Amino acid sequence: MGRPMHIEAVEPGQESVWDYPRPPRLEGTDKHIQVVFNGVTIADTRRAKRVLEMSHPPVYYIPPEDVQESALLPTPRTTFCEWKGHASYFTVQVGDKVAHNAVWSYPEPIPGFEGIAGYLAFYPAPMDECLVDGERVEPQPGRYYGGWVTRDIKGPFKGEPGSHDW
Repeated sequence: MGRPMHIEAVEPGQESVWDYPRPPRLEGTDKHIQVVFNGVTIADTRRAKRVLEMSHPPVYYIPPEDVQESALLPTPRTTFCEWKGHASYFTVQVGDKVAHNAVWSYPEPIPGFEGIAGYLAFYPAPMDECLVDGERVEPQPGRYYGGWVTRDIKGPFKGEPGSHDW
């Protein structure tokens, strides 16, 4: 994996995605994680886990008991991650608003990631807002990735123009 020419400077209390490991690491967090869709808070937890992978902002995985699962509809979409295994997808529907394949989960993750079995990860772009400790996140660049960018996370990030070969 090549490194970009410019890596953003990190100040105290910030993290560089270029200091994250590859293969990725799973860790717990007590940050307040919320997801709002069609004006309804559909996820709210302080028991999330996050996956940290070089060049990517964190992806937050939320325990299913902290998600309004009635807003999730299983879809036939599946994908495979070399680090986490086979993912299943869900469409989010609240009232008349729908976001197709906007949530994913690893029902039976590969060893090392058992801690996120059944947890739910949300793409931030189709949601009204995703929040980390009250801060509205920006979606990771690129339509494929689901990372959550906050002020304390520095890039550049995989998914930006020119990052294909990182």
